[in-house]
Amino acid sequence: MARQSTSLSASQARRIALAAQGFDVGRPARPPNAGPLKRTVDRLGLLQIDSVNVLARAHYLPLFSRLGAYDAGLLDRLAWGPRRQRSLFEFWAHEASLLPLSAQPLLRWRMQRARDAVAEIKGKLHTFRREKPQYVDRVLREIADRGPLAASDLSDGGEKRGAWWGWNDGKLAVEWLFFAGLVTTATRRGAFERVYDLTERVLPADILSLPTPPADEAQRELLRRSAQALGVATEFDLRDYFRLPVVDTKARLAELVEAGDLLPVTVEGWDRPAFLAPDARLPRRIEARALLAPFDPLIWERDRTHRIFDFFYRIEIYTPLAKRKHGYYVLPFLLGDRLVARVDLKADRANGKLLVHAAHLEPGQSAGTVAGPLRDELRLMADWLALEGVAWPRAGALAKAMAGMR
Repeated sequence: MARQSTSLSASQARRIALAAQGFDVGRPARPPNAGPLKRTVDRLGLLQIDSVNVLARAHYLPLFSRLGAYDAGLLDRLAWGPRRQRSLFEFWAHEASLLPLSAQPLLRWRMQRARDAVAEIKGKLHTFRREKPQYVDRVLREIADRGPLAASDLSDGGEKRGAWWGWNDGKLAVEWLFFAGLVTTATRRGAFERVYDLTERVLPADILSLPTPPADEAQRELLRRSAQALGVATEFDLRDYFRLPVVDTKARLAELVEAGDLLPVTVEGWDRPAFLAPDARLPRRIEARALLAPFDPLIWERDRTHRIFDFFYRIEIYTPLAKRKHGYYVLPFLLGDRLVARVDLKADRANGKLLVHAAHLEPGQSAGTVAGPLRDELRLMADWLALEGVAWPRAGALAKAMAGMR
């Protein structure tokens, strides 16, 4: 049905988007092995990485939302385990990201532009490389000679600077080398610190030996992957998924439409044209139940979230406490095909509790309908995080409904 449509209702677009993100199928009955994890990351295209650990690191949460309680150690091995076990790598895609290894050749044009000093999204790194080329070269030689190193391991890392997250010269150098593809993440340690090594010593040889596609070909494939992950999307949605350049995206979209790899459609309530993936699924119903992290690809583009779900969402981590409306680390709750509530969560690991600071019901939703599924999902999350219990909120209709259940 979706394949033949030139216009979609708001409900159809929402179901297509949810199906594309994997919410049209139930979770596995048993804890999944590495296979479903790989397939889910392939389907999504990438997992965003973020340093906030108030609940769990951002890249772990989308897999929990879709697969339930899985062994997070499996993801660690796929991303940072022995070379022969790896199926993921780190790079700048939609911010810092974990991506399937098959995407590595598709991003070499971005690495080459970094080496050619074509500033795109990391201009300060380009400036640093231009100002201190010999220093950057020395850092690369030190990694080549000594093996995997964090920025803090460098013999001459320099003092912390006030600007740009306080990074010192050593960190700026290794991050430029990372963006240029000359080094990559060998592992993570301590408080999620990157440890870098030469790319050829980290990634599997069969990936590194793949031919490098021309930039236009690679960009078309990245847009196809964006469309596969989004189902139906605007030009900005597609471009933002892998943070592609504006001019390049416009040219590639025209080429994909001409080839039939994207289908132009209009969507009820959307104020701009949209594109449909030719193989997008349109299920009759979506029966999902999931807590969504702020950096989940279903909702990370806030305008798209509002467009699809009529759900205004902004992360309030950097908002002063007195001005926060919903809380510090707030997760929307997906029930069926709607975002029906939001909860402010924290993992209190010292006391073994999942703290539910607040639970907010969305307008038009019934506390009696939402409370049971949300309570079950919070208990599942607590178990997954190896926490002994849940500390329920006290204020609000949804909180009272959950507290009244035993």
